[in-house]
Amino acid sequence: MAAPGRLQPNRDSVTTIRDDGSRLILHPADVRGRYTLWRRLTAVVLIAVYALLPWIPVGGAPAVFFDVRQLQLHFFGLTLAPQDFWLGFFLITGLGFTLFYITALLGRVWCGWACPQTVFLEHVFRRVERWIEGDATARRRLDEAPWTARKAALRTLKHGCFILLSAVIAHVFLAYFVSLPEVWQMITHSPLEHWGTFVFMVVASGILYFNFAWFREQLCIIICPYGRLQSALVDDDSMVIGYDEGRGEPRGKLNTPGAGDCIDCFRCVQVCPTGIDIRQGLQLECIGCANCIDACDEIMDRVGRPRGLVRYDSQNGLAGRVRKIFRPRLAIYTLLLCAGAAALVASLSTLQPATVNAIRMPGGPYYVDTDQVRNQFLLRVTNKRREPLALEITVEAAATGIALDGATRRFEVPPLDEVRQPVVVTVPRSEYAGPFRMTLRVRSAEAGVDLSTNVQFLGPDPRLFHGHD
Repeated sequence: MAAPGRLQPNRDSVTTIRDDGSRLILHPADVRGRYTLWRRLTAVVLIAVYALLPWIPVGGAPAVFFDVRQLQLHFFGLTLAPQDFWLGFFLITGLGFTLFYITALLGRVWCGWACPQTVFLEHVFRRVERWIEGDATARRRLDEAPWTARKAALRTLKHGCFILLSAVIAHVFLAYFVSLPEVWQMITHSPLEHWGTFVFMVVASGILYFNFAWFREQLCIIICPYGRLQSALVDDDSMVIGYDEGRGEPRGKLNTPGAGDCIDCFRCVQVCPTGIDIRQGLQLECIGCANCIDACDEIMDRVGRPRGLVRYDSQNGLAGRVRKIFRPRLAIYTLLLCAGAAALVASLSTLQPATVNAIRMPGGPYYVDTDQVRNQFLLRVTNKRREPLALEITVEAAATGIALDGATRRFEVPPLDEVRQPVVVTVPRSEYAGPFRMTLRVRSAEAGVDLSTNVQFLGPDPRLFHGHD
């Protein structure tokens, strides 16, 4: 039978849904062990990294900072302007493909050890909940108890802490997009001065509170697509958490003649954050948290039996067959991952400390004076350096007589800023032979900047100047 207060887990339906369709709130029991300790230390490191990255300066900017005002991404000293955001394709696809690669090799280790949902829920919110309301048995008893002053006080304290934690997480997230001094200024001033950001923070904090206070494991089971992809990503040689059926079956109480090592204590079910029974095999709801391993090892220690009845292993390993680490799937994944990494490195090597593009200025596409044809452009130059950038513009084309207005040849771009510089290009009427392509080049010998952009010089039919043939 299942443990008190729980449904009997099965593979045909989600354990957290009762027969009448109502939600069963899970209260996983606490567990101690080697994997729990390492997961907790990993969570501390990940939370520290999340909280500290906006504070750590690298090259004069936060280590990771997406400046929404300047539309610049600072990533460990590398500054990307909007023109460089195509590199995000490599970043996003690389992260996704790396996750697929790790899954094929190590199963859902991401979900159980590094996913923000697991890290914050298991190592922050549930720790606070256990501290305030007690262990799993006490929490279930509190759920079923009538409302009293004590229950109201405990629930108020718990949800107050949850709201505060959600707001802190949301504000740290905001610091990745707005500078820390500006975040502090927003906090200490009236919300009416920045009502748009204030509304965003209220909504973000509310979503986090709803998720960590109530929705919880349903995010992994219902919303997250990664769990549903695992069946396509893992194979019989992928590392998963599983139950050694050959050793554990048939189940029986301690000292039952002919019984296996599993004493059917349901401890593995009691500690599972998604409410499954790992003894029923690999399941969509399993997030690979290893709680069941530590729980089962603790029981095995008590009854004097070897650890590892529930363990990290492959399906082949659990069945007594040899696990193949290197296999065709991983070989293909490795080649593709290396190819993507090489393309990213090659792309990064082409980055310049500034970017440039040109558009035609509003008005006529060209202007004709008494002695020349004139085109006017707006040159947009972004300086990604933290020092001013002095630049000089030149024009290159096959046409003869082409000239650049001297007033626009030299200009300066402030640090981490953008300048829109008017550029006037002229061709004498006597030399004009029709539209042609030209190159606007921007150079800075001191900074090692040499950028160019191609534009079209337009004009009237040249026969208007030179007569008909």
